[in-house]
Amino acid sequence: MSREAAVDRDELLGLGDDALILSHRLAEWAGHAPVLEEEVALANIALDLLGQARVLLSMAGDEDALAYRREERAFRNVQLVERPNGDFAHTIVRQLYFSVWQELRYQQLAPLLPLAAKAVRETAYHRDHAEHWTLRLGDGTDESHERTQRAVDALWPYTGELTGPGGLPGEWLARVTATLRAAGLTVPAGPPPRTAWAAGGGRQGIHTEPFGRLLAEMQHLHRSHPGATW
Repeated sequence: MSREAAVDRDELLGLGDDALILSHRLAEWAGHAPVLEEEVALANIALDLLGQARVLLSMAGDEDALAYRREERAFRNVQLVERPNGDFAHTIVRQLYFSVWQELRYQQLAPLLPLAAKAVRETAYHRDHAEHWTLRLGDGTDESHERTQRAVDALWPYTGELTGPGGLPGEWLARVTATLRAAGLTVPAGPPPRTAWAAGGGRQGIHTEPFGRLLAEMQHLHRSHPGATW
């Protein structure tokens, strides 16, 4: 049995869909980021994630078919990555929550999945970028602090899916909590919720309303010109 075969297809799809959908969300910042440097940084993170998605989906099947011809209920990404960008603080907090989990998961998978060793280095940068901005925004002006706290609270329910069965509740929670407290932000009370809606829904093909619009935009060109080649 190959090392890749030790990682089942469901997990390959889940990880690949996570990376694909978050890549698309970050790409939506093109031309809209607050400063040019951040536009480049977010684009680079999006490209890293797209590269991960291509490898993972190609291991699970035909990458183009999986990306562009599946219906909404066939996608296995966590709901967190499909949440709209919101303001810059919202995007940063979403990235913090997800990249801490993704880095830890790839560290676990490194002995089984060759991609994971490279992905750990990429996600460490993504996590560092998110931590830097969380600290900067949380400990910044009154407005930046308020916006970041709103994002922390609004996205917290979606993290239950990361820390549910098979997740990394202890280490993930410790790292995220340390960053939020260092930024002067209030950590939401109690552990992330693990309800049917917030924890496990995305992995079962249950998605939030904005996901349908994201998918329509992402798949539009391919579906409009089936079989087209460059």
